[in-house]
Amino acid sequence: MENLQLKRRLRNYLPKLPMDLLKIAMMLVFVFPFYWMVITSFKPYIESIQTPPTLWPVTFTFENYETIFSSSVNVWQYAQNTVVVTLSVIVLQLAIMIPAAYGFAKRNFPLKGLLFGVVLVAFMIPGQITYITTYLMFSKARLINSLWPQILPFGANAFGIFMLRQAFKQLPDEIVESARLDGAGELKIMFQIMLPMCKSSIITIAMFSFVDTWNSYFWPLVMTNSEQYRPLTMYVEKIRDVEQGLDWSLIMSANCLLVLPVLIVFIFASKKIIQAFAYNGMK
Repeated sequence: MENLQLKRRLRNYLPKLPMDLLKIAMMLVFVFPFYWMVITSFKPYIESIQTPPTLWPVTFTFENYETIFSSSVNVWQYAQNTVVVTLSVIVLQLAIMIPAAYGFAKRNFPLKGLLFGVVLVAFMIPGQITYITTYLMFSKARLINSLWPQILPFGANAFGIFMLRQAFKQLPDEIVESARLDGAGELKIMFQIMLPMCKSSIITIAMFSFVDTWNSYFWPLVMTNSEQYRPLTMYVEKIRDVEQGLDWSLIMSANCLLVLPVLIVFIFASKKIIQAFAYNGMK
């Protein structure tokens, strides 16, 4: 009897086997680069360049991380710049995005459709088109030697406004009307009623902004003339220049320090991302 049940289960599972194997293969494709980065960061230089490569460090060492923190290049300055810029961008985006999305979703005002079209156009235009004009603007304002060129241009998030507007529009208008009849003002409705119900979307947008700003490389490269204001992404390049060569174990250690906060944020926010892209039906 047990053999018959086992055969039946195998027969039912066989059609699903190719798809499961494909999922495992895709998972390995995405996970293996991260695995290789981490294990290489714990290898000595000789082992990191040997052929054939080792899938696990023969000599496990923290020397690369010790070198990073004792190097002449101040990693803490780069990390501080990255944290300040990232948090400032997220706070500024939320301060602008939430009222704008609420207005487009639940308020009626002249030229509403036209203005929302402008937001969509801003969402579609590549940022590289504005590099020269933005640089000239900040140069004339004498703000290049500061963190402001990495913060102010990203204060308005067109994608965030669009996504949060869609989340607000999923909420019934009756909730807003009931709150108004009870004497609630627009700020109270927005912050005490709408935001708690769209918390998943806000966390998702903030996480996307965090990842995008934390990993930004080309924009800070264009907008900064001094190492004092450059972010952690440019630290890896600086380490390579100081070491005068491709010390892969050291470079991978620096990359681990760069990627670790992003992975931690993603792990804690992954459920909220799924909820944000799902339909929030109301009973």
